[in-house]
Amino acid sequence: MLSLAALGVVYGDIGTSPLYAIRECFFSEYGVAPTETNVLGVLSLVTWSLILVISVKYLAFVLRADYDGEGGILALMELVKRHSKGDGRRWIMGLGLFGAALLYGDGAITPAISVLSAIEGLEVATPAFKPYIVPITITILAGLFLVQKLGTASVGRMFGPVMLVWFASLGLVGAHGVVGNPAVLAAVNPWHAFEFFAGNGAHALVILGIVFLVVTGGEALYADVGHFGTAPIRLGWYTVALPGLLLNYYGQGALILGEPGEVSNPFYQLFPDWALYPAVLLATLATIIASQAIISGAFSLTFQGFQLGYLPRVQVVHTSRHHHGQIYVPSVNWLMLLATVGLVLSFQRSGNLAAAYGIAISATMLITTALFHLAMRRVFGWPLAIALPLTMVFLAFDLAYFSANVIKFADGGWVPVLIAALIYLVMTTWRRGQATEKRQMRNRRKPVREYLAELGSAAYRRVPGQAVYLARNEQGTPFPLIQNLEHNRALHREIVLYTAKLLRKPRVPPDQRLKVEQLRDDITRIVAYYGFMETPHPVDDLARANRDHGLGIDLDQVTYFLGEESRLPVATPGLPKWRAWLYVYLARNAGQASMYFELPVKQVYEIGTRMRI
Repeated sequence: MLSLAALGVVYGDIGTSPLYAIRECFFSEYGVAPTETNVLGVLSLVTWSLILVISVKYLAFVLRADYDGEGGILALMELVKRHSKGDGRRWIMGLGLFGAALLYGDGAITPAISVLSAIEGLEVATPAFKPYIVPITITILAGLFLVQKLGTASVGRMFGPVMLVWFASLGLVGAHGVVGNPAVLAAVNPWHAFEFFAGNGAHALVILGIVFLVVTGGEALYADVGHFGTAPIRLGWYTVALPGLLLNYYGQGALILGEPGEVSNPFYQLFPDWALYPAVLLATLATIIASQAIISGAFSLTFQGFQLGYLPRVQVVHTSRHHHGQIYVPSVNWLMLLATVGLVLSFQRSGNLAAAYGIAISATMLITTALFHLAMRRVFGWPLAIALPLTMVFLAFDLAYFSANVIKFADGGWVPVLIAALIYLVMTTWRRGQATEKRQMRNRRKPVREYLAELGSAAYRRVPGQAVYLARNEQGTPFPLIQNLEHNRALHREIVLYTAKLLRKPRVPPDQRLKVEQLRDDITRIVAYYGFMETPHPVDDLARANRDHGLGIDLDQVTYFLGEESRLPVATPGLPKWRAWLYVYLARNAGQASMYFELPVKQVYEIGTRMRI
């Protein structure tokens, strides 16, 4: 059942590549002549790309580098950072953040090219549909993004079965094509790939960049390890996805060889005429599922980035009470909608988008290989004699794909790179701005007992009730408490200092969640530990502290005090003024803490603090 579910999430991107990959190799402006040598060469490149990149690199090796069960480039970055020291940690963080930023660029293109390529099948049925391809595509994409706020729990149950039918259909029509021209099976021999390069020279590198489209879902395999585990992902690949894909690619090759000059869209022309409209419908469903997986992945990546301190706080809506991973991030959703629709309007055809597709994900694969090499040496403890040859093999393919895609930079490849550069600038600026704030707070930190003793009880009066002060760190006196005493000269009879401490690991066991310390008879400090895949819930933590430690906090009457910083941009040694302005802008537009922590609105009291950045 997990493998079935994984089909609908993990293999959506890679599973829709047959719609456009082979077509672009032969029938685009970059395509080669559909001769026997070229067809067998391209099919050989496709075959060994799927085997060596997906089956060997990702499934056999990279999936081993999970961080407490979680995968993805940010998890790999944190895993390697944990086992590194000195300046190397900074370089590792830079690589990981840029790789994550590149995934956003890929995420904007995937829905556009997938849905557009599916709808273009209507042209095969009748040219009358041609003027309506772009409007239909935009309508489907808009509908997809609009329903994100409803959650994917109910729709998600259909993903696996639909993708199972999709892969079965790929395999069946592909097998029918192969039976008609079994000579294409010779492409299993890698020698045909070498002959292809010998016969086409430098242009073969351009085609390799297009062939790369068949493995663009590789990073999704790794990112979804935490949802399904390695065994279900591997089972789904070897029993369903890989056979279906290979059969379809070979079937398209057989069709091109068997009907030279009559083929323009080999994927749809594999289907009999009576099955064409059902094929378009099924392809549309498959591309919607692939797009949904990319969108959900962007939500998860944003959530991880915020929790790890690389992105500003965003509004996160949990769409399921039972599954933590099902979240909705409104700001990311609308930005992706604008980017995706903009790409469809700008490029018009999936073939044009193919030029922009690949450069971001090939760069991400390069970064994954570099980080995985460090994981092999520092985390797994593998000797250099094993780690280095493996890395060199992986790099040989990654560098070839990256070089092939860099050629397409001017033809649209700059789009995902620009998106990635902007995201990377935001991530690094936010990280440096947060570090600057922490240094300022560290210099002004003073233990609460020491602070109150210096202030003296005569400086304030005690008022009835209970107050919970949310503090950034588990040491020192919270700024809202200091501000409250300075301006209101009042202190509640019972005080709780609450800190949600995010650790550099995915999850924290419930029995290790809370640390409760009695600072004075009237002051209690609670530190709640969370992983970067979890969302802090102060109200639940206080309820648990009541139950386990008998604190007696009245959750219906307690007042929550939060600090809201008003930042002034100034030049600092670690943050130039232009970056200070950017950081202040990001901070002003970040989500409110009270909404993020899901605190009862009528019980929240916010106190402002001015800070120079």
